[in-house]
Amino acid sequence: MARLTPITGREQVAAKDHAVVDAIVTSRGALQGPFTMFLHSPELAGRVAHLGAFVRFEGSLDMRVRVLAAMTVARELDALYVWGAQTGAARRMGVPETTISAIRDRHTRGLPPDDAQIVEFTRQLLQKHRVDAAAFKAIQQRFGNDGLIQLTGAIGYYSMLAMTVNACELEAGPGADVLKV
Repeated sequence: MARLTPITGREQVAAKDHAVVDAIVTSRGALQGPFTMFLHSPELAGRVAHLGAFVRFEGSLDMRVRVLAAMTVARELDALYVWGAQTGAARRMGVPETTISAIRDRHTRGLPPDDAQIVEFTRQLLQKHRVDAAAFKAIQQRFGNDGLIQLTGAIGYYSMLAMTVNACELEAGPGADVLKV
C-alpha cells in the first residue's frame, strides 16, 4: 500500500494545478504510477513529466535501448512499480524472456552483445557511480555524444522515478510482473 494517497484525478489538486494534471493525462493517457505520487508536488510533477516526455517519447534513442536501461534501473534499485511497467513494455516490443530474466537475475549471460552493452553501462553507473573507459567508449562509438548523454539522462530519469516509487512504497500495477526483492 502506497504511503501517500495516490492522486488519480484533477479534483485532488488545487484548481491552479489542473493544467499540470491535464498535460500528464494528455501525454500518458492516464494518471498512474509515479505521477500519482509526484502530483503531491504539482510543480515538480509537471517538470518531471516534461523531461519524461522527451526521455520516453521524443528522444532519438531506440525504444529498446530505453526500455533495457529502464528495466536495469528498476532492478538495480528494486523499484517494483517501474519493473512491472518496463517489463510489460519490453514484452510488447518483443524483448525475449531470456533478456528480461538476465536483467532480473543480475547477469548478462545469453544477452545479445548490443543489449549487454546497455545493461552493463547502466549497472556500472548505478553501482559504481561511474562507468569505466571501455564502457564509455563503446556507448560513445555506438550512439555518438548525443546518444550517450540521452542514455545517461534516461538512466537518471528512471532512477528518479524508482526512488519516488520506493520512498512512497508504490507497488507494481495490476497484472504487472512483481519483482522479488
